[in-house]
Amino acid sequence: MNGSDYIQIVTKTIKKAYYEQKEAVGAAARLLAETIEQKHNVFVFGCSHAGIIAEEVFYRTGGLAVINPVFFPGMMLNTRPVTMTSSLERDPEIGRIIFEKNRIEKDDLLIIHSVSGRNAVPVEMALRAKEKGCRTVCLTNLSYSSSVKSRHPSGKRLFEVCDIVLDNKGDVGDAAVTVEGLPEKTGPTSTSVGTALMNAVIVDSINIMLKDGIVPPVLMSANLDGGDEHNEKMFREYRENIFYR
Repeated sequence: MNGSDYIQIVTKTIKKAYYEQKEAVGAAARLLAETIEQKHNVFVFGCSHAGIIAEEVFYRTGGLAVINPVFFPGMMLNTRPVTMTSSLERDPEIGRIIFEKNRIEKDDLLIIHSVSGRNAVPVEMALRAKEKGCRTVCLTNLSYSSSVKSRHPSGKRLFEVCDIVLDNKGDVGDAAVTVEGLPEKTGPTSTSVGTALMNAVIVDSINIMLKDGIVPPVLMSANLDGGDEHNEKMFREYRENIFYR
């Protein structure tokens, strides 16, 4: 298999993940829209490569101004040595600290991305959210997660403790391409599929808000004429719900 096969696999997986889960995508979109309409807060979190989803959906052209990323030193890919992220994401105490220090409150929405769904930090954050009365959406790989044991003291995996579950429909281990002569697979799909699913949720939530008579806080490109002025208006209007400025 080659690069062309990989593109076909990713395209097929995106379509499968969306069309087989339209109900779950719609539920996530409705929850996102309601959270924004009620002026509660939205947070997105992931460890290591899973954190790329948080980077994608905040302060983004065409995205929602009120989506707040949760970036924690030691969990992101700029950590050195980067292998430290794999150790830190297994410590539930770090999950507790991240949750408590990020102003996450009752009726807020926390979106958590974890492909394996087994590590302690994302599970701990989801459990803390449940205790707090914060709603949760997880983006994970159900086949992968179902095949491994939890590393959280509760024995729970992420999909078992979140309100809404979105499955990226990827292969166990994430890599999807077999190359002759190589024992390991290559071509991971989780970032491409996860980004597509999250943007689909955002687009659907925008449609819901418009139907509800709400002007969605959508950002423009700062490189378009009028973009800076438009975005500053969004930042002023939603200043109580934006924590990354």
